Amino acid sequence: MNRRQTLMAFACAATALLASGLPLIAHAEVSADQGPPFRTTSDAGAENLMLMGHDPVAYFKANEAVAGNPAIQSDFMGVTWRFSSAENQAEFLRSPETYMPQFGGFCSNGINYAVPWGAGGGPNTWRIYRGKLYVFGGQSSRDQFEMDTELNLQRAHAYWKDEIAGSNAVFVRYKRLVFRVPHYKSDAALQAEWEAKLAAGTLPVMPGQPQVVPAAP
Repeated sequence: MNRRQTLMAFACAATALLASGLPLIAHAEVSADQGPPFRTTSDAGAENLMLMGHDPVAYFKANEAVAGNPAIQSDFMGVTWRFSSAENQAEFLRSPETYMPQFGGFCSNGINYAVPWGAGGGPNTWRIYRGKLYVFGGQSSRDQFEMDTELNLQRAHAYWKDEIAGSNAVFVRYKRLVFRVPHYKSDAALQAEWEAKLAAGTLPVMPGQPQVVPAAP
């Protein structure tokens, strides 16, 4: 069986499972866009670590990505959150919905294509936009997303709500790697578009601009 046949088989299985009505996981304390599935990593101190170990509160308080301390972490919604200080830990536990990333910590540009894959949270792989934290799989993913942030957010929120939230991320991912969304563009095409706009000086977010966008215009 070749690679495409394998992906097709995986996608068919995913579609069948999704159609059968996988139970959605709800949590009253956060919005659906912040709930499962979650994109996690692991290290010696945690098996399901969010934001690659970065402090979710520090993005808002320090306006930068700050590594959390393995000695200061909490479990919430079945995953582990790490903090750089006890104060930030307490702040998060008082109001988790304020600080949790959108789309379960998956790359926001991936969710724009209904593909829950990749994540970030380190330097140049995050953005606070209108008071919400979004993370990306890398610099180029964030750059491409910001060529039209409002449209891409509209699409991402719709795909998350209708297709991804509460589902099995692996099944959805492989389904959408075969059955592409209508507006799909390859990485090469997106990069060429970004470079053309950079050369013309027409990028909505030019390189070097601050990570944080005010919550209101």
